[in-house]
Amino acid sequence: RLGELELDDTEDVSLDFGNEEELALRKAKIRHPLATFFHLFFRVSAIVTYLFCDWFSKSFVACFVTILLLLSFDFWSVKNVTGRLLVGLRWWNQIDEDGKSHWVYEAKKVPSNLAASTEVEARIFWLGLIICPVIWTFFFFSTLFSLKLKWLALVIAGISLQTANLYGYIHCKLGGQKSISKVTSRFLSQQMFQRVSF
Repeated sequence: RLGELELDDTEDVSLDFGNEEELALRKAKIRHPLATFFHLFFRVSAIVTYLFCDWFSKSFVACFVTILLLLSFDFWSVKNVTGRLLVGLRWWNQIDEDGKSHWVYEAKKVPSNLAASTEVEARIFWLGLIICPVIWTFFFFSTLFSLKLKWLALVIAGISLQTANLYGYIHCKLGGQKSISKVTSRFLSQQMFQRVSF
């Protein structure tokens, strides 16, 4: 019986080396280190400055302007640079000849033999994009309950800028579908069905 289980040494096995190269390229550490750095730098700097601004300056206006500039730099860099480089997504508003505003959501079409971004870059991009609006939302409630209402406008600006990028990139990822709620409900129903079936 043991002889029956052994494989014939002359048997040919086909190997697809292209998939291994693509997988190695995809699992590479970071292909765009500068874009990855700036994807996190401005947003983390805005959060750190918000938390420790009173230690650096007693001027509310200086703190407000500094944080707002960091949030603006973050919005611009994520929307115009890091989204394209790290995950191959971009979005913008376009006005046609009739004066109507149209939102355009694009995902880069990548040939199957070339990876658009590495898994590490995509993970950094999405984690930074999701976690920071959650932090600014926490700041909103802490500002509201501690009655530091002068900071409320800045926190609302932080939430607005961060969630605008998140919303735009979710639309890009979904292929520009009109209703995120429909996609979300379909995803949740699929998850529930899978859990029930196991």
